[in-house]
Amino acid sequence: MTKVNHIKFVTLFAITILLTTSLAVQSAPSAFAQVRICGDKICDSNNGPDAEAEREQMRQQVKSGTAPEEEPEAPVEEEMESPEAAPEMEEKMKEKMEEKMEKKMDHGWKTTTETITSMVDPGVGHETHQLAIILPPTSNVYKGILSYSASEPIQLVALHGPLAEGEDAGQAIWTPDGTTKFALTFIDPETAMGSWMFTGNALAVHTLNTEPFTVSYSVSYMEKEMSDTVKTGTITSMVDPGVGHETHQLAIILPPSDKTYSGLLTYSASEPIQLVALHGPLAEGEDAGQAIWTPDGTTKFALTFVDKESAAGTWKFAGNALAVHTLNTEPFTVSYSVVAGQ
Repeated sequence: MTKVNHIKFVTLFAITILLTTSLAVQSAPSAFAQVRICGDKICDSNNGPDAEAEREQMRQQVKSGTAPEEEPEAPVEEEMESPEAAPEMEEKMKEKMEEKMEKKMDHGWKTTTETITSMVDPGVGHETHQLAIILPPTSNVYKGILSYSASEPIQLVALHGPLAEGEDAGQAIWTPDGTTKFALTFIDPETAMGSWMFTGNALAVHTLNTEPFTVSYSVSYMEKEMSDTVKTGTITSMVDPGVGHETHQLAIILPPSDKTYSGLLTYSASEPIQLVALHGPLAEGEDAGQAIWTPDGTTKFALTFVDKESAAGTWKFAGNALAVHTLNTEPFTVSYSVVAGQ
């Protein structure tokens, strides 16, 4: 090879090397972009104090036989149900919603229609009678309406209580054992069919006969918790504080209020009583011939005075106060259940 040809060969070889290197660099720019220079070394995620700590942690995990802790999956992905489980989940949600609705409706109106056969009355002294329980005893207060059709004339029963010791003082009483005692509202309509509005801690129908009877009924009722206007109680009357009523007796069930009560009272007293609702107080000049009750001659209430000539019954009322009354001087006892709103 001549000297000229040798120079041409070397020059051509150098150009070829440069072109090859240039093409290699262009084909992998991203790889070079990810490399950082740390002083006189190439540094990446496997270098530095943090990387060394991670490697040491890995060594310790290998020695102890524990796997490295994995990144937790997103909660949404963990809780996702398979398509096959979707109907089951929907059913569970439906059941929970129904339970919530039942709890919310615990003290709302309920209705039921049934036909039942009576049994021997378990009350002491009632062993020759028949009883059909419609609403069992509760510590709350029932309020509702009963419509019935029986195989023979029946009596209507509401219980109030149980009574505290000494509260059985002349009113009708029902007891299953001689110890637990309830006041008894006992209504005899002398018919096999009818309707009755009631309040009380239990509801039943009854006969004085030994043979069982059958009764079909529909009852719509609510079961209310005790409050200032929803209660069962037994009270003894006091001298009526009204002017002109000094020889009468009065038992206040709902005291005077500037708000109007509206509700239902069921009662059982030791003697026939009169029912009293007050309206007012009246403005000056409004006492113009209607019956009036006043404690001092100045504050005056209009008086609704109903004499049912009975010791037991039910009364639907409205007014600013509710009481029961007698024209006698001797105190009386009354047990009652009242459900009222304002």
